[in-house]
Amino acid sequence: MGGTDATALGDGDAELVEDLLAGSHRALARVITRIENRAAGYRGIVAALHEHTGDADVIGITGAPGAGKSTLVDKLAAAYRDRGDTVGVVAVDPSSPYTGGAVLGDRIRMASNVGDMDVFFRSMSARGQLGGLSMATADAVKALDAFGKDVVIIETVGAGQNEVDVVRTADTVAVLVQPGSGDDVQTLKAGILEIGDVFVVNKADMDGAERTLAELEEMVHRRESPTKGLDGGHHGFEVPDHPDDEERQDDGDGGDDETTWTPAVLRTVANTGEGVPELIETFDAHAIHLRESGAIESAERRRYAEEIRTLVRSDVGALATAEIERRGGIDALADSVRRRETDPYSLAAEIVEPIAECVDRDAT
Repeated sequence: MGGTDATALGDGDAELVEDLLAGSHRALARVITRIENRAAGYRGIVAALHEHTGDADVIGITGAPGAGKSTLVDKLAAAYRDRGDTVGVVAVDPSSPYTGGAVLGDRIRMASNVGDMDVFFRSMSARGQLGGLSMATADAVKALDAFGKDVVIIETVGAGQNEVDVVRTADTVAVLVQPGSGDDVQTLKAGILEIGDVFVVNKADMDGAERTLAELEEMVHRRESPTKGLDGGHHGFEVPDHPDDEERQDDGDGGDDETTWTPAVLRTVANTGEGVPELIETFDAHAIHLRESGAIESAERRRYAEEIRTLVRSDVGALATAEIERRGGIDALADSVRRRETDPYSLAAEIVEPIAECVDRDAT
């Protein structure tokens, strides 16, 4: 368990990692707390866990508030347990403007799974991110994966089209819509449609369910075949028979090299569990599709590329902040610009120069 100074493990942290990998729920809880608090040494812990990840099916559940996400996640966890899978749930709640903590973190949301040690539930703060997923959430998923959970479910805040962050963490994304939510469907057209692998009309026993199903099916049909006439919707999933799909190659600019998955449109009544088995079957089918088509590899590549960029930006930003403080603080620098003693571009170049010099020195 080596690493750079930033990711080196102390003796206590190494023991904590070993306990987690040995199946200690207490160690798992402690690790996630360290991750969420960004406590000293957490990077070394996550780095040590990385080689043990990659086996869990990671499912993101998103949708507007009131769509019934929490109830559905509860029923999904119970159904996975019935078939023998172990489950981890990360529920990303709205951040407190005062503490940054999860406002709803103490609520009891897993009523069907109380007392089941093989369902690990953790409520975490979104930490102000529009997409509802922070870096801490992604790291918590890694901890649950390394622990050995078969399925990890992420329930997001539900911030409309900004929920795209979930794609970077989940293998399969389910978007929940409630019946008669015309405004929600319009919002989907503005962007969130692109992230959904499965669309779920929850509370399907309510008025307006059939219309919402039809609207979603039409949207999926147009997404997959925008130039074709609408000849009726479809339920379920398919790999379209397009001649170019079998040999579609990655062009290096983010193009897909996998055959296409057509998003499923399903109905559920989470309160009763209706439709949950079919939903899990669809999740399983998507997981098989990802593996057999090779899409999982390109998805992981994109995910890790974004994670590296995020970490590097954060670290370089921290270095730049330290340099600003060394020069008297941002207010003092802003005053010097205000007095026309310098300008923002010159100051920015001066602040970054020591960092750039270090990079250039290491490159030679």
